[in-house]
Amino acid sequence: MTDTAGAIDYDVLVVGFGPTGAVAAGLLGGLGHRTLVIDRLTDVYDKPRAIALDHEIFRHFDNMGLTDAISPYIEPFTASEHFGVDGQLIRRIDMVAKPYPLGYTPSMVFSQPAVEAELRCHATSFSNVRAELGVELLDLVQTSDRVEARLKDSDGRHRSVTARYVLGCDGASSTVRQIADLALEDLIFDEPWLVVDVRVNEDALASLPQCSAQFCNPARPVSFLIGPKKHRRWEIMLLPGEDARQMERPDNVWKLLAPWLTPHDGELWRAASYRFHALVAAEWRNGRILIAGDAAHQQPPFIGQGMCQGLRDATNLVWKLDHVLKGVSSDSLLDSYTVERKQHVIELTGKIKAIGQSICERDPAAARRRDAQILADGGGKPLLLTRQEIIPPLRAGCLSQHEMPARGTLFPQPRIASGPTARLLDDVTGTGWRVLIDGRSDDATSMLSLCATRPDVSAAAVAPAGAGLPSALEETEGVLANWFDRHGVVAAIVRPDHYVFGTVRNASELGDLLREIELRRRDVRARQDSRSDMERIP
Repeated sequence: MTDTAGAIDYDVLVVGFGPTGAVAAGLLGGLGHRTLVIDRLTDVYDKPRAIALDHEIFRHFDNMGLTDAISPYIEPFTASEHFGVDGQLIRRIDMVAKPYPLGYTPSMVFSQPAVEAELRCHATSFSNVRAELGVELLDLVQTSDRVEARLKDSDGRHRSVTARYVLGCDGASSTVRQIADLALEDLIFDEPWLVVDVRVNEDALASLPQCSAQFCNPARPVSFLIGPKKHRRWEIMLLPGEDARQMERPDNVWKLLAPWLTPHDGELWRAASYRFHALVAAEWRNGRILIAGDAAHQQPPFIGQGMCQGLRDATNLVWKLDHVLKGVSSDSLLDSYTVERKQHVIELTGKIKAIGQSICERDPAAARRRDAQILADGGGKPLLLTRQEIIPPLRAGCLSQHEMPARGTLFPQPRIASGPTARLLDDVTGTGWRVLIDGRSDDATSMLSLCATRPDVSAAAVAPAGAGLPSALEETEGVLANWFDRHGVVAAIVRPDHYVFGTVRNASELGDLLREIELRRRDVRARQDSRSDMERIP
């Protein structure tokens, strides 16, 4: 791309240094891109907001080298038990069983202030990432090859910087979204709740529920979550006529907590009223400006996916920005970001809304019908679900045009034998574009030979011990073998964010899938050559 107005300061400007912005900046830093990240605030917010993350997000944290730093602040998420009008158990949402499909505990709780601090520390560990705090974004002006950002420093000084792309991770009231004129669509959910975090005394913990719980009582629905260590959270629905700010007062909070705790049983850490919304941006991109996290979508918190959704945005977008910035792909690859993430958010939010509306039912007769229906769906017993089956796949975007089983799903991560221990697959193969082959297949050798001619993708065969090619990586728990068998395929092409581009049933289909990727890249090169020719026209 021709530079017509002097040097560009940064490859990417990230606005907002919360979890989504910090992960985006860290990923960009690790890929070598000059990144500036700014935030109006000067420090990490010291109280918890998000409380849950899942194995997809932890997989990316592990890929980033963060496991040791954040593990002290993370614990497994207990099952969530839903209780009906009469206090009876009607539904249980738990984790999938071992062996875990991605190699980690599928659902976790965490302490946001501590984890967010580690995410920031990781991002700023790269010499090519600069963080400036107490800095406010005033305006953005796009030209053909850059965005000029006008900033205001904490001392009131105004200045400008330029970047090839701007990523707005600046929260629900996003300045970036407003400047880029990216409208929000209402997914029709709006309920007032009070969120209460308590550090519970050791001697009071045993008297509380030992699982997370949803009390679906029409008189006042309440959610209870077990956080790390002594942290417990209540999300309490506010009733018509209750003043949200008055309900945040400690005396009113303790009245609401009276069924579980007294003021002598713990320390009130935070009480904040919210309106739980369901919103999504109509478009997530305007030219060189993109948005992510709460700037792009907001959803009710009933299965703890709010922060996860924002981090999915970052991990989806950053590998695409990397390809564009390095000239591997054309700018049009970024159009797949909205296509993939918006549909995913809408579908997941629909499922969250359904659970939320079920929990929030205020009419006693309707609530009893709800209880009866949920129990009927469970065959007369409490309905059992896993959090993982609630998360949808990608439906469209940067995926193979051929609809094969598992396309758009997360690729599993088996444990691979390595001497006396075992390593996770990503640690062995890396995290770029990969072809993973069933080492038990008769076509395994020919598929590896096909991939040997493609230096842009790595390839590996995987099989249980003694069940395939002698050269195959040896998985220890049968996770990937079961996945291949379940879907009736023998190989998968996997994207850098671990989503399956496409699957195949034989070597011939793998050749077709590799050619599909090559044709896409030829199209990219043709577009780039055409654009370069246009830029040379005086």
